[in-house]
Amino acid sequence: MRPFAYLRPTSVEETCCMLTEHGEGAKLIAGGQSLIPMLKQRIMAPDYIIDLKYVSELDYIVENGEGIRIGALATHRDVETSPLIRKRFPVLMEMERWLAQVQIKNWGTLVGNLAHADPGGDPAPPLIALGAKVKAVSQRGKRVIHLEDFFEDYLTTVLEPDELLVEVQISNPPDSSGAAYRKETIRAGDNPIGAVAAMVRLEEEKVREARIILGGVGPTPIKAEKASKLLSGASLGALPLGEAARAAAEEADPSSDLEGSAEYKKRIVYVLTKEIVSRAVERALAQGGRSR
Repeated sequence: MRPFAYLRPTSVEETCCMLTEHGEGAKLIAGGQSLIPMLKQRIMAPDYIIDLKYVSELDYIVENGEGIRIGALATHRDVETSPLIRKRFPVLMEMERWLAQVQIKNWGTLVGNLAHADPGGDPAPPLIALGAKVKAVSQRGKRVIHLEDFFEDYLTTVLEPDELLVEVQISNPPDSSGAAYRKETIRAGDNPIGAVAAMVRLEEEKVREARIILGGVGPTPIKAEKASKLLSGASLGALPLGEAARAAAEEADPSSDLEGSAEYKKRIVYVLTKEIVSRAVERALAQGGRSR
């Protein structure tokens, strides 16, 4: 590990000043579950490490009239045990159970996971399915980005070197909607062989809206648009689950590696899509979808 200067801001404003001054030579750390392994492996060697742990204003999970906001210092364990998350977005609790061991969840942060942009990360698919946004700030101002537009390539996002990702914003789910997530792994907590998140909204015995997001089978999370369109407008009595699952598998873009061949990963996407869409529909029905 190459030597670096350690900086410890205590406010968002101070952090933004440091990012403006040091630019691409600086890296942010919150929980460190992504950055520290990369430093040890010398994948990156920044001149400055900016520690966010003392920026207490970023440690929150709060509700407003439109939904919830999750700050950059909220850990995975905070998300998993939050009463607000349990009430509004139980799919995120489901996601956290798949994510990693408790020790990692106690340190790692949800926002940090997104900023790292590992295509095998668990939070992105269900958050994109929920229509989440992220907020970035810098000395130049602030901007809100749809999470589906946030990832550019492997370990690459649209963030500029002087920008700080401060929160995730999730609007309240529509009535008669349901969401689900699952990944397939070799061992619990591993990167996925394949992962699928789905959100469906029901109305008058039909699927009015569907979003299927794939994880771990491409350089970024993948919106399975063909699969989603096949479900949108379909009657609950004749859901084209098989067709949608085949379309999702075709939209996946996996590479063969130690976790499996590309062909095998596409098969995993097919199986998971059928399961996860069915579960999302069941949850939407439990929210009153049959009567709307």
